[in-house]
Amino acid sequence: MTAPGRSAAATRLAAAGRWLFFPVVLPVAVVSALRGLPADLPVLGVQLVAFTPWLAVPAAAALLLSFLGRRRWQQVLAAALAACQAFWLFPLDIREPAAEAAGKQITLVAMSINAELGGADAEGIVRLVRDRHVDLLAVEEYTPELSRRLAAAGLDGLLPHRDAHPRAGAGGTAIYTSFSMKETGVLPGTQFTMPVARLDLGDGTGTGLRVVAVHTLAPVGDGLRQWRRDLATVSRADNGSGPLLLAGDFNATYDHREFRGLLAGTGGNRALMDVAASLGDRLVPTWPMRDYRLPGIALDHLVASPDIKGSEYTVQRVDGTDHAAVIATLHVQVP
Repeated sequence: MTAPGRSAAATRLAAAGRWLFFPVVLPVAVVSALRGLPADLPVLGVQLVAFTPWLAVPAAAALLLSFLGRRRWQQVLAAALAACQAFWLFPLDIREPAAEAAGKQITLVAMSINAELGGADAEGIVRLVRDRHVDLLAVEEYTPELSRRLAAAGLDGLLPHRDAHPRAGAGGTAIYTSFSMKETGVLPGTQFTMPVARLDLGDGTGTGLRVVAVHTLAPVGDGLRQWRRDLATVSRADNGSGPLLLAGDFNATYDHREFRGLLAGTGGNRALMDVAASLGDRLVPTWPMRDYRLPGIALDHLVASPDIKGSEYTVQRVDGTDHAAVIATLHVQVP
């Protein structure tokens, strides 16, 4: 027989669980609905969806509260939302693709860093390039002043070839490399400069690695349409053959439909690979590293064609910028 005091306490606990369920489950339900919609979202929706991985915590709490409150409909709703979160955290379509053809591999180390209006510590960037034996560096928000500081820190001696487009503010971008390189223009119609270059891998086959230094406009304010246009332009950079690397600040996460569309390939283009996702590291945040009181998310990516495999992915902080550097070893399959 249950003691009256214990029964009353259990009743109060269940009531508390039922009432607390609502404020906990509401943000999970709203963002989950936005994440699942196959449609263009407004600015606030795009921004909220970026933080989808962090909803796993309140989703688990809502599930616990639903069982505490002993309401069947709450349990069903919480279980469904938790299942969505688990599916989105561990999607079935993330995998390391097999190389397209037999042949030898050329290995190089690639790195990307958003320098935040050129304020990143140049010596810190060069130190990473030297210590990590970086062969290819993409720099976003590349300013004339940062160019001078990188040169003074010794970057030109490590990566002597460059396709540089310095601009005041956020619009400049550069590609540095130890390989011989041919500049092939910039992507058209983008807010920020996105240079395209072809690297001579020096394998004797004439194979070139096409590299695009990516920096899309952030989806804030009036920038949403341009953000979508930028991502669509980047997705068309793949000409359907040969190794391709898209390196930079996409201002998008895997939870954005637009970024998943880029990876899936459009207009007959190949499906591409997010190197971090293929190695199980897609949730490692690259922004914000400082200033903003927000949960970390992955906005910076190394995206490669199927004839490139990734390994040794890492995220490294750099002083003076709110973005982290992303670095990976790439194994480029050549005929």
